[in-house]
Amino acid sequence: MISAQRENTLEKTQIVAEPGSQNITITREFNAPVELVYRAYTEPDLVAQWLGPRGYQTTVETLDLRHGGGYRFLHNDPSGASFAFRGIFHGDPGIENGMMRTFEFEGMPGHVALEVITFESLGERSRIHGLSTFQSLADRDGMIASGMNVGVNEGFDRLDELIVQLAN
Repeated sequence: MISAQRENTLEKTQIVAEPGSQNITITREFNAPVELVYRAYTEPDLVAQWLGPRGYQTTVETLDLRHGGGYRFLHNDPSGASFAFRGIFHGDPGIENGMMRTFEFEGMPGHVALEVITFESLGERSRIHGLSTFQSLADRDGMIASGMNVGVNEGFDRLDELIVQLAN
């Protein structure tokens, strides 16, 4: 099992990949109401402020939050390299029903994962739970080997910082 957590704060990102499973689960709690966290996931100008590793600039080219709608995000690293990710939403995203979407790194076309993200209210806190199912164990392991845990952890740290700004 692969697992990563932040231990130095109340908020923790848990990334779990069980041996032999094509899944990765990601769980994180935030000191903010679920409505605020959901906004940060669904408003393009907010997504661009937190998604991805520190030092990268994110551009939200498309974010069409409806059944059959799509998204496309670009991450630009400090050297100018660009990495594009895209997918299609299935069902109508919302706080209550979460969001289901495909995920594809354009640098590896055809290797598509299905992601289900849920948003849970814990009163003044909230929890995000993501389940990514890959087409094969090799695809799942390739995602882990890419260093995705760095981007996930740094992105969620940035989301936590953004939420503090939005709450004030």
